[in-house]
Amino acid sequence: MQLSLKVSGPGAEAVSYLIAKNPNNLYERGEKGLTVRLVYTAFSSEEVQFLIYVKTDPIDLVKNSPDLYDITHYINDREFAASSIFVSSIRKALGTALNGKPKEEYASWVDHPFEMELAFGPIASDLRDQELEALFSPMGYHVEIERGDSFIRVKSSARFITLKGSQTVQDALKHVSILIPVIDNYKHYFIDEREIEKLDRYGEGWLESHPLKALILKRSLRFQNMISQSKFYEIERRIQEKNEPPKVRLNDLRYEAILKYVQALPKRDSVVDLGAGEGKLSVQFGFIEGVKEILSVEPSNKSRLRAMERFEQAKEKRGFIEPKSISGSLFYYDERLNNKDVMILCEVIEHINEHRLAKIFETIFKENRPGVLIVTTPNQEYNVVYEMDEEMRHGDHRFEWTRAEFRQRCADWSKPHPYQLSLQGIGEEHPVYGHPTQMAIFTRKGEGIL
Repeated sequence: MQLSLKVSGPGAEAVSYLIAKNPNNLYERGEKGLTVRLVYTAFSSEEVQFLIYVKTDPIDLVKNSPDLYDITHYINDREFAASSIFVSSIRKALGTALNGKPKEEYASWVDHPFEMELAFGPIASDLRDQELEALFSPMGYHVEIERGDSFIRVKSSARFITLKGSQTVQDALKHVSILIPVIDNYKHYFIDEREIEKLDRYGEGWLESHPLKALILKRSLRFQNMISQSKFYEIERRIQEKNEPPKVRLNDLRYEAILKYVQALPKRDSVVDLGAGEGKLSVQFGFIEGVKEILSVEPSNKSRLRAMERFEQAKEKRGFIEPKSISGSLFYYDERLNNKDVMILCEVIEHINEHRLAKIFETIFKENRPGVLIVTTPNQEYNVVYEMDEEMRHGDHRFEWTRAEFRQRCADWSKPHPYQLSLQGIGEEHPVYGHPTQMAIFTRKGEGIL
């Protein structure tokens, strides 16, 4: 990942003193798993441009960690857009400018606005282009966004962002220091009180009045107990009290629909949550009366560790049946999953290439033979309601199907096998485009499961 900053106008050469980097020397520093370099690509009294570049070694980054054997470090373009690593590095390299403390004779330039062009990327994000623009436009930037391609798939979630406007160097670096991790919403480290200090320090002077302050706080600090400690929280809380209560999240509605259906099943002793992620749904099965066994299946070691922490915390509650975390993948047959009462694929299939799904469902229906299989996936037609510019809701989605396409695929998968198919919608229904989420329920015939 890289960032370039170009300033124009009289006194442009003062930038070298503001960032405390000699234009005649290459700045280079090595850390665990990465190399940081800064070089000037233009330098005159009227124009200065520098480029800071962070090169990561994704395998070295996870040495001596639980993620060492996680295959995603080899196949995911995440490591080429590791923004939290990048921001941590530039905060160190550009600390003088961020803190506004150059040599005394250049202190007056700290508050001097330059005409500038700041560009950075590639950065992976689940935010829409309009949301990215809304993060920067309140500070007076003109925002340009360009999409990048990935060697893994044609359309990547990675984007390159260019900001143009009149800003001080310190303010510009403060803005990107806070907002790059917000855009990406991924962190390679644990969030603690130091993150609150960074947000409060670098958000000073612009975050107080930002219209997306709530989103920035949420994606910066993640946890309510952390968010409530920020000095910006009280301002945001007062604003929220004047507004209507927030709507229930679609993900919560999905879980509610799945749990309600499983609760009503006459046979629900054993449940398999395939592609369970961090165990948010698995843990809720542990509170359903009649459920005696829960297999939480997930290929990512990092997600499984977080899931097990969630299960451990829930153990203290009365009547909880602890799920068993299993390292597994839809691409491999696992006899431990055979003949269970319920199997769930919640928002999983759209992350898999379409041509691989027929074989996966053949294995499920022919070998695993669950009593009931529940599958949820986005309804592509509903994207119009969201006024999306992007083709799909998430950068990692390989496809999103219309209701007719999903119905046909489900019928094709189940037709050779003794399963009955029914379809439902989840979320607020639109009279034309249907529900945002579609749910298929496959029930094995001849066992009285309806």
